[in-house]
Order: sequence, then C-alpha cells, then structure tokens
Amino acid sequence: MRRFVTRHRFSQWDGSQMLAHSADDALGAMVDDLMEYGDLRWAMRNLFSRGMDIPGGDRLQGMREMLKTLRERKKERLSQFDLSSVMDDIGRKLDEIIGMERSRIDEWKGRGNSEAGGEGGEGNESADAAGEDAGEAESFSDDLLRQIAEKNASELDNLPEDPAGKMNALQKYEFLDPEAQKKYLELLNQLRKAMAQSFFNNIEQMVKNMSDGDIKRMKDMLRALNEMLARRAAGDDPEFDRFMDEFGDMFGPNPPKDLDELLEQMRQQMAAAQSLLNSLSPEQRSQLSQLMAGRFDDPELEFEMQQLANALDFLNPRGQRYNFGGTEDIDLEAAMRLMDEMHQLDELINQVQAAERGGDPDRIDMDLLKELLGDEAADSLDELKKLLKALEEAGYIRPTGENRWELTPRGSRMIGQKALGEIYARLKRQSLGNHAVPEEGPFGETQEQAKPWEYGEPFHLHLPRTVRNAIDRNGPATPVQLEPGDFEIHRSELITSTSTAMLVDLSWSMALRGSFQAAKKVALALHNLITSQYPKDSFHIIGFAAYARELKAHDLPFLQWDEYVLGTNMQHALLLAERLLAKHSAGAKQIIMISDGEPTAHLENGQARFAYPPTAATIRATMRAVKRCSQKGIAINTFMLDASYYLKAFMDQIARINGGRVFYTTPDKLGEYILVDYVQHKRKRLGR
Repeated sequence: MRRFVTRHRFSQWDGSQMLAHSADDALGAMVDDLMEYGDLRWAMRNLFSRGMDIPGGDRLQGMREMLKTLRERKKERLSQFDLSSVMDDIGRKLDEIIGMERSRIDEWKGRGNSEAGGEGGEGNESADAAGEDAGEAESFSDDLLRQIAEKNASELDNLPEDPAGKMNALQKYEFLDPEAQKKYLELLNQLRKAMAQSFFNNIEQMVKNMSDGDIKRMKDMLRALNEMLARRAAGDDPEFDRFMDEFGDMFGPNPPKDLDELLEQMRQQMAAAQSLLNSLSPEQRSQLSQLMAGRFDDPELEFEMQQLANALDFLNPRGQRYNFGGTEDIDLEAAMRLMDEMHQLDELINQVQAAERGGDPDRIDMDLLKELLGDEAADSLDELKKLLKALEEAGYIRPTGENRWELTPRGSRMIGQKALGEIYARLKRQSLGNHAVPEEGPFGETQEQAKPWEYGEPFHLHLPRTVRNAIDRNGPATPVQLEPGDFEIHRSELITSTSTAMLVDLSWSMALRGSFQAAKKVALALHNLITSQYPKDSFHIIGFAAYARELKAHDLPFLQWDEYVLGTNMQHALLLAERLLAKHSAGAKQIIMISDGEPTAHLENGQARFAYPPTAATIRATMRAVKRCSQKGIAINTFMLDASYYLKAFMDQIARINGGRVFYTTPDKLGEYILVDYVQHKRKRLGR
C-alpha cells in the first residue's frame, strides 16, 4: 500500500500570521449587522464604531468608546477650573508687587526722621565739629530718599483701579524694591508670552526670557512672516523654506512642513486665545484684552503683530465659549494651555465623529489621539485599521472603489459557518440532542453499538464483542479460536440523500417583527451545513413576497425585504420550489418554508393579485400548489413565526394535505429547530 507523507513547512513568526484569525473575529463581529442591513460598508462602520472583543479577554476600543472618553475629559476640565480666577490671579500679583513696593517706600520715608537725642559736653566740641559735615551729607541723602519715596508713594496712590491701568502705569514706574521690580517683570513677560502665544505655539522656544535680543528676533521673524504672506497673496512663491532656514528654531522640535501647516497652527492658536476671551465675562474679557495689548513697549513690534492679525483675518478664528464651573484657581499661562487642550479635545471629537459617520478611521489624527487618550486608544484604532487589510488578505472582502468593499463568496461561506457555529453553540448550552429514527443501514456511519453479523452485510468488525463471544464459548484459553457465529459488527447509520428548497418570506412584516435577520442567518447556516457535511445533497433558496425568485447563498447577506411590494405569495414560491426540485430524481425531497403569516397574494395570468385579509381565491391557489407538491412526494415543513388562531387553522390544513410538519417558534429559536430537524431526518438506521 502506498503511503503518503505529510510535509509541514515552518517560518519565522512576524506577526502577520494573526491576520486570518483577526479576519475571522472581525467577520464574526459584523455578521448581525450584515444580516440586519445587508450593507457591508454599514456593517464595517458599525464595527469601527463599537469596537470588538478579541480572544484572551482583550478588547479593541471602538470610536464610540473614544468619543465617550473625550467628552468625559472635556466635562471634567469644565467642572475643574474657575476661569475667572485668571484675572483674580493677575490682581493678586499686582497687589503683592505694590505691597512690596510700599514697604520699601515706608522704609525709605522713615530714614532720618528721628533726631539725635541729648546735647554733647564741652569735651565733645571737636568731635561735633568733625561730624557736622558728615551729618549734613547724610541728612541731604535722607531727604532725597524721602522725596523719592514720597513721589513714588504718590504715584502708587494715584494708580488706576483696573489691572490693565495698573500694568500700564507700572511699566514706566521706577521701582525702589528690586524684588518687587523682579516680580513685575515676571508678570509682564507672562503677558507678553500670552500675547505671542495667541499666534504661535511652542512659545518657550520663540521667546525664552523676553530679553531685548528675543524681542528683536521676534520682530524680525514677524516682519519676514508678513512679507511671506504678502507674496503668497500676490500669487508669488512665498519662499517658505528660506523663512524656516532663518527662523525654524523658533517653532519647536516639530516645526511646520509648509506654509499651510503653519497657518493651520496659527489658526488653532488664535482660536484658543479667542476662546479664552469668549469664556470670560464681558468685564474680564475687556480687562484681559487691555492687559495683553501693548505689553512689548516696542512700536515696531506692535505694528508687525497688528499687520499679522490683519493678514490672518481670513482664517476666521472665532473660537468657542466654554462654560467653566469649577473651583480650582488657574493662572494666565495655565489658562492658555487649557484652551489649547480644550480645542484639541474639540478637534479630536469632530474627527472621531466624522470617522464614525463615514466608517473611515483614517480621518483621525493618530498623534493627537495618542496625546489625549494614550497608547491604548491609539493601538486600538491602529488594529481596527488593520482589520480591513486582514479581511482582504483572508479573501473575505475585495475593494470595488475608493473606500468601498464587497463580500466575496468565501466571505459568504464564512458567515454561514459563523451562523452555523452560533446555532450549534446554543444547542450545546441547551443540551438539545438528536432523536434519530432507529434504523440501520450498510452504507452509513459506524456506531459503537454492535449486532451479530449476517451474510451479505459489510464486515465492519466489532473486535471486542467478537473476541468476547469466542471466549464465552471456549473459555479463556489461548489461542482464541473464532467461528462465524462469534462475529459481531458495528451498527451504522444510513445517510439519506435529500434535495431541499428553503422558502424565505421577504414581506415587510418579517422585518417589522424582527424575523428577517434570523431567517437569513438560518438559510446561510443550513447552506453551510449541507455544503460542508452533506455535499451530495442539493439546496435551493427561494425568496418570496408578491413574487418568488431563486436566490444565491452569496447574495443572502445583502438581501433586503421587499419594502415597497405588498403580498405573501406562497403559491408562487411552492410552484418554483416544485420546478427546482424536479431536477433531482434521487433521494428525498422537502420544502422548508419560513414565514410569519398566511398567504395574501397569488398569481393570475402571471400577475400577482394582493388582498388582505386573504381571499378565497388566494387560499385555493395556495392549496392547489400544496397538492401538486404532495403528489410529487415533496414534504412541506413549515416554520411559523406567528401563532394566531386563523394562521394555525390554515397551517394545519396544509399539514393534513401534505403530511409535513408545522413548527411554531420564535426568531431566536428558528435556527435550532430547523438544523436539528434537518440532521435528524438525514440519518436512518436501517434494519434491527
């Protein structure tokens, strides 16, 4: 006997071996939507939206979960901070600066106010004369300090009440206290940075300490930027590369790659700054605008910034208004960062919403997603994107155009396999077993039960029982002597050949009652069962509403009910089934009909006639079709998804004429009823 050697080829693991497994999981996750809506793109969109569970207890986040997290983050920020505290913080800092300065003023004013106590004796006349000149000099110095202190005190007394007015006045004020002056300059630089940040991000790279050199370079950059925008507006080459060669270091570690990207960054920054103003009260908004205006004390720089604002007016950075209701204080610098974050959250929310609506995850900025939601969300989105590739490489889908796909025949078969597995899993949980007819046959599958061998039967020897019979006859002696009477063989099941036509009601009521999806899944599952386990059987699928038509298994996932056509034409479906089954001469023939109501249409001269309630003509035409099938030995087994009194009476009449069976079930039990019934009646044990 020739032996065939099985060869196995091994390759290094590179991660791609997961694709087929992932494709099966993805297709399984889409089955219900595909059956419900008959639209692959819709099913894929829903998969991206809700995500999916993967083996091992892990989960790929869907866009819906990402949206929920983003909205919760935004809500958390709104309930955390008190944005009005920005102005309170500036006010406190100004009060602290003025308080420190007043303390130094009081110190200066107090010097020399106390006169020297007592009169000196005669022995001190020469010493008094020597110190008189020094005292006069010290007195002059103290008087001068008092005058300066009184002048500064007067200036502080006359400071405006509003923060912007105080900042303007203090900008030209000569501080007596170095620490107060230092704190004022820190506040001034904070306002300058906020002003610059209303145009540019990475502001720390642009203006480190706001020194004279920083301000000059910023002025040069603004002038060059305005010139570049003017060239762009005139239709000339803006010379972006030359601009970046000179000023690229001012735009941080990830500088813009072109002028459009720079303009988009500036639009976002301007919108964030405007959002900060929009989110304040009108009074606070006015005060902050005045505080930030004119802080550079450089007319040329102020001019270039105004020119830039005018040039960028077309970007229309209106900003948002955020209703903060928290209690946590925040300063101006942190508030600007917060506005950036709020705008990023809004931007990402818009991206995810657009991606969810269009089923296109490529619309989401992966870097922004990772920054706001972390690596797990970014990895989930990346894996969801890979599912498309996995489905295509597994041969389940194929592209038909830009962002459009269709299911392949292999994909349809896999859906049928998934549907079959789902039904079997429910059967296993419910412990529903087979109830085979006790008949045996010579060409079926062997069983563990044994029977005495008879001449002419296949010699499927049951060795343990045969040896036991010989030992019982001769005793435990060796060698064991066998005789023909000792032989027992395995019982076997006869697998009958069957031709089946499944009739699926496509009327509108099936969808209305939620039965349509279940019927499609059962048809696919039964098709998969027959083609994989009983390849000699034939299987036809017929859909019927006002008219009946033959369907292909590949088309089932995309099949929709006849929404605009009224009628349940059982007569036409039965006649078509009779014609299709007539092509098969051998084996049993049966019709499996799935419906949720009585017939409401029949054919007259090739045209459907609809009436509800059903007319006598429709009932007669349907019964004639039942009799034709019965005369040709075709069993009609009906699975009804409704159980009204009139319907039961009608179906009982069909059963009496045909001898078939009627099952009253629900959509969730439909698959179990049909598959168990089919398998049970496939197996017959012939002979006792």
